[in-house]
Amino acid sequence: MIQYVLFDHDGVLVDTEHWYFKAGERALADIGVALDRDRYLRDMAQGLGTWAQARAAGVDEQTISRQRRVRDEYYQEYLRTEAIEIDGVEEVLAELSRHVRMAIVTTAKRADFDLIHEKRRIRHFMEFVLVREDYELSKPHPEPYLTALKRFGATREEALVVEDSSRGLRSAVAAGIDCAVVHNDFTRSQDFSQATYRIDTLRNLQEIIGVG
Repeated sequence: MIQYVLFDHDGVLVDTEHWYFKAGERALADIGVALDRDRYLRDMAQGLGTWAQARAAGVDEQTISRQRRVRDEYYQEYLRTEAIEIDGVEEVLAELSRHVRMAIVTTAKRADFDLIHEKRRIRHFMEFVLVREDYELSKPHPEPYLTALKRFGATREEALVVEDSSRGLRSAVAAGIDCAVVHNDFTRSQDFSQATYRIDTLRNLQEIIGVG
């Protein structure tokens, strides 16, 4: 029986992944490098990202370090100005919170996460949040989800991960936890063959868990 639900964040609870890509695309365009979206998605699935293409284009590490800061500034600009809500998330979390214990396990940096949730009411449904600074090895390594299990004192069999990317799915699988992959247009072309469940929206979690 599922007693704990571990949510990825970006693309699952808020619609931010497109804007993270756009921020990286803009930061690379500033130095004359075009960020290919399909390759970006393939790189992200392997735990890489924007800067793999920059290095392949011959950009030096000092410039990458500078443009990484620029990317972060662009991303925070988008977080402040763009609509990133996903319909129905708050209502689903309110219902689930009556039946299971929940946490967020994200690769987002703390500064970005806090900015996103300054005026949103998602975080108070969660017992805790693990951001990128809270663990050493990022997804697709299992450490983030194993850290969450340890924090809860939960077994793998008692938990369910909710993800939208193949990188996150691989992290859950490596941790030995069942994973429900929710549809996201941005990541829909990725390989989700190892998912325990494929769902259209978070509302489908109520059926999986047996509530509502």
